[in-house]
Amino acid sequence: MAAFKTLDDLGDVTGKVALVRVDLNLPMKEGRASDVTRVEAVKDTILELADKGAKVILLAHFGRPKGQRSSVLSTSMVQGDVERVLDREIMFIPEVAGPVAEQAIGILGAGDIGLMDNVRFWPGEEANDPEFARGIAANGDFYVNDAFSAAHRAHATTEGLAHFLPAYAGRAMERELKALDAALGNPQTPVAAVVGGAKVSTKLAVLENLVTKVQHLIIGGGMANTFLAAKGVDVGKSLCEHDLTDTANAIMAAADVAGCTVHLPYDVVVAKEFAPNPPSMRTCNVHEVEADEMILDVGPLAVEALGDVLKTCRTLVWNGPMGAFETPPFDAATVALARTAAALTLEGSLVSVAGGGDTVAALAHAGVAEDVTYVSTAGGAFLEWMEGKILPGVAALST
Repeated sequence: MAAFKTLDDLGDVTGKVALVRVDLNLPMKEGRASDVTRVEAVKDTILELADKGAKVILLAHFGRPKGQRSSVLSTSMVQGDVERVLDREIMFIPEVAGPVAEQAIGILGAGDIGLMDNVRFWPGEEANDPEFARGIAANGDFYVNDAFSAAHRAHATTEGLAHFLPAYAGRAMERELKALDAALGNPQTPVAAVVGGAKVSTKLAVLENLVTKVQHLIIGGGMANTFLAAKGVDVGKSLCEHDLTDTANAIMAAADVAGCTVHLPYDVVVAKEFAPNPPSMRTCNVHEVEADEMILDVGPLAVEALGDVLKTCRTLVWNGPMGAFETPPFDAATVALARTAAALTLEGSLVSVAGGGDTVAALAHAGVAEDVTYVSTAGGAFLEWMEGKILPGVAALST
């Protein structure tokens, strides 16, 4: 991993203007945020800078206004939520550059916090227009990026500002980059990856990258059905991308060459209808799936064997559930494997890094979200990192 500067590399910041890119794209319900996890994540960075006497100016996007102002997509909608989490008052600044922004920042004192309006109101943000970035940078002394979830976008406030100001990783970004480096950059081996979810097509690049990086690739969810079909298994009316069986075979062949073992379920939980606790539910060998049945979860014998695999590993990367975990009892495999991973992490034998929306929800459902080493709440950025891509917002911080 390339070296990057953190807040530890800052000198005296008293009275200096910190332009801090954060993720405040919060889910809303009746005018308030229904989940403030993203604010909690950046709280350390904001308060550390404010307590050291910097003027902290928050830059964020909210929704997809496509370069047009919209009152319902103003970051003022989340101002109250941010104030509640930080327990500080914040000044709202309706511009991001120019005399209005300059005047507002001038009014703020050392240790005060300002929130600029939605950076995506200006077309220059998503176009990564250097002149737009230069205009924002004109009012700042240094730039801090604490929004890993937006790091896969080369936008003015995620990448462009680093060309005009000294750039630093915030505390949440620093934690994320260290966790990801421990997972796939310089991991302790053997490494296992759990990749689940509905479709192979959405995770092709992830699988192609992982077989060259890990020793064990555990495939679950609807994706596993496509791999089973590629091996000649009749998967009945299960969710399956039959047009991708050649691709699945190519991935398994690449894994063989790279010395990576691909683990597919050999017993499965099936049912004739997809509903909670259906009467037709049964557990069977993968070769015994009837034509009118669908595979909805990995079976208990396979889960036990996968738990044994994790016991031989030192590092685990997890993205995606093992079965249709939102519908009981097809959450059993995901919950059981998550609890095994958490127990191994707690005893110190496994470094476990998980990411992606479904995965975060599944770990919370299993009651172990607090017990894995690191949970990334970034969706697209986490997936692109698993694909082995360079993330522009991270690359811009490299020293």
